[in-house]
Amino acid sequence: MQKPEFPQETRRRVKKSVFSFLFNRLTISAFLVLIQFIFVVYILIAIRGRMIYAYRALQVISWLLIVWLIRKPDNPAYKIPWIIIIMAFAPFGACFYLFWGNTPFNRARLVKIQPIHTDLFDAFSPSDTRSLCTSYPRFRRNCEYLYHIAEMPAWKNTACEFFPLGEYLYQSMLLELKKAERFIFMEYFIIEPGIMWDSILEILCEKAAAGVEIRIMYDDVGCMSTLPMGYHKKLQAMGIHVVRFNRFLPMLNTYLNYRDHRKICVIDGNVGYTGGINLADEYINQKERFGHWKDTGVKLTGSGVINLTALFLQLWDFSTENRTSSLSDYSPTIQAPSDGYVQAFADSPLDNYNVSECVFMNMITNATKSVYITTPYLALDNEMITTLCTAAQSGIDVRIVTPGIPDKKTVYAITRSYYRQLMEAGVRIYEYTPGFLHEKMIVADHDIAVVGTINMDFRSFYLHFECGTVFYRSSVVDKVRDDILETISKSQEIDTQWLQSYPWIKSIGASLLSLFIPLM
Repeated sequence: MQKPEFPQETRRRVKKSVFSFLFNRLTISAFLVLIQFIFVVYILIAIRGRMIYAYRALQVISWLLIVWLIRKPDNPAYKIPWIIIIMAFAPFGACFYLFWGNTPFNRARLVKIQPIHTDLFDAFSPSDTRSLCTSYPRFRRNCEYLYHIAEMPAWKNTACEFFPLGEYLYQSMLLELKKAERFIFMEYFIIEPGIMWDSILEILCEKAAAGVEIRIMYDDVGCMSTLPMGYHKKLQAMGIHVVRFNRFLPMLNTYLNYRDHRKICVIDGNVGYTGGINLADEYINQKERFGHWKDTGVKLTGSGVINLTALFLQLWDFSTENRTSSLSDYSPTIQAPSDGYVQAFADSPLDNYNVSECVFMNMITNATKSVYITTPYLALDNEMITTLCTAAQSGIDVRIVTPGIPDKKTVYAITRSYYRQLMEAGVRIYEYTPGFLHEKMIVADHDIAVVGTINMDFRSFYLHFECGTVFYRSSVVDKVRDDILETISKSQEIDTQWLQSYPWIKSIGASLLSLFIPLM
């Protein structure tokens, strides 16, 4: 029987699809990196039998690196996988670490430029940091930590609005972008042409033509599969200033792990948006990828926006080798009535502080009644596991909500590998059955919450540039709590029966894989 022929249009689409896959930037880059890896492995194998002195030298270097790693003030979750690799593939494992480990050489490219310091806030207006610490001593530890370590003050005179879905934030952002008169700053991990981005870009073009200063910063790896090569030139031709953060070069190294995962939009210094929502259609449920996309964000209006502006300028200066000498041109010009305090902050992989994780652990440790967390990914170090388990064992109502439909199956398996240990300590875990839960929030009791870009995983805590906003005694806290409870009502609670029915092979495999999560 003769096979039916594909229609000409179908064949054309198939050829176009294959051509696009083979010659897109992501495929070519992956191929080049693979060639480099194979080349390095080949050289190491060749050395093994022919250069006995080099082989013995590598053995000595391996042990020196192990000692150095043990003494190095890195998190054990990062050091242990590398020690295993160095020992298991001795002596060539040492070369892997020297090429791709967290060494001073690999960090040098990024740390050569220092971000601006936020003492420039004083030229704007005295903050309300001291007022918050005096009025609410319970929040002093968290507030002072962010003020001294992250250099981010706390503010009153800031109106706050919480968006339980991306589509609500999107509609609000469109209205505010149309009102811009001075400048628009946008910093996102992912931008993808479609309904959301195209409508925003149309406004940006109009504003740029009218003389409004437009700056856009997007992560080069985050947008690798969503934006065509040279897209920044198209934006520049429209009068928009563009930065591709930490440009991807197809070379084996670790500094490319340091991605800009932040989502920030600042308009005239008076209005700021942040949260988990990128500029792509799935975030507003105009394109279905993994069921219903549940995401959240916040809008700040007034004094507290200056923190978001400073965060944007820090990475902009970092990327362009410029230095902003004053925040006066970008400061808020309005104050808005508020019912609490706000403190936007950022986390960086280039210092020795795990700001986001410390903020979360402070909140969990100080909680007296409850801690609710939503996160798309769960990959925890020992410190966070201990903090969560101790809280639950102390009688605190600890609940964690994760996706019901995953976007990354491997990471999803790792997420599930933590369920048993947490549940045995009394933590209640839920999976959002309608689809993919991408929101990143934590709320403790009824008086403090964080909404931001920070996942409960190693990459967010240690490898990414992240941001979040703490709300103290704000109406947003109750809205975050109510939103999580509503999400829980649509979710499946993981119980003992579920754990017993989960395939043990998957569980063991995910547990082994989770050991190397810090290196991925």
